[in-house]
Amino acid sequence: MAENSSDDIKEFWAELPRTDEDYLGSIRDWKNVHVATDDEIIWLKGFTEEQTLASELHQLPNFLLYELRDGLLFKKEALVPRKKMRTGLLWTPIDKALRLTFPASNQNYFGISEKVHIRLKKSDEEHPVIALISIITEIKESIVTLPKFRLEKIDWTVMEDKALFLGTPLLSLPGKTYWTKDGHLLPSGFDFEFKNLSKFLQQKYNKESDGWLLWDENGNYLSIKKADFQPLSVSSFRLTEKSREWN
Repeated sequence: MAENSSDDIKEFWAELPRTDEDYLGSIRDWKNVHVATDDEIIWLKGFTEEQTLASELHQLPNFLLYELRDGLLFKKEALVPRKKMRTGLLWTPIDKALRLTFPASNQNYFGISEKVHIRLKKSDEEHPVIALISIITEIKESIVTLPKFRLEKIDWTVMEDKALFLGTPLLSLPGKTYWTKDGHLLPSGFDFEFKNLSKFLQQKYNKESDGWLLWDENGNYLSIKKADFQPLSVSSFRLTEKSREWN
């Protein structure tokens, strides 16, 4: 008789303090995972074995992962059980149960009053750059010498003493470059610590998809409306520079 392959399927549970619920936003789109609450603990179950190896899980603070064997919870690969399986829990799919709460939006440049700490981390992945921020006084002599065909594919806007250029190929000017992800502009070489947060941040701060969320390395953002951009030309740059001087 053939062996029952279902006997080899592992069932994974996990627990997390309710005080750390906000961090679960990084796995909210794992629709196979179910959650339940018990006093001060959030219980999770239904992970695939592949998901148990994902960085999104192992970066969660105070997160404990278990294998369920014969009604007992073992820390992954452990030989001695940690505790008994909890019974009588009301399970709900994580994408329906989890309510993400983010800090109130702040329109100050790179300013945000945070409840959830959005962190960026260095990434080994390379992404094509799409945006450049330059200090206007450092580029004003160079930009007027660039050929027209280099400028006409670029849109731009002003942020205090800086210019934000958007488009490809980017201009050969000094400054900081950015790549795009789900409507965010992220510094080159950085990504969100919890990669799946990017879509939910867009839903919270850019519901109409009418702008960009520009991030710095410290996890602060600036919301910029797409309507604030204009086509780049030598004349538009000079006019903007003069208006800044008058103000």
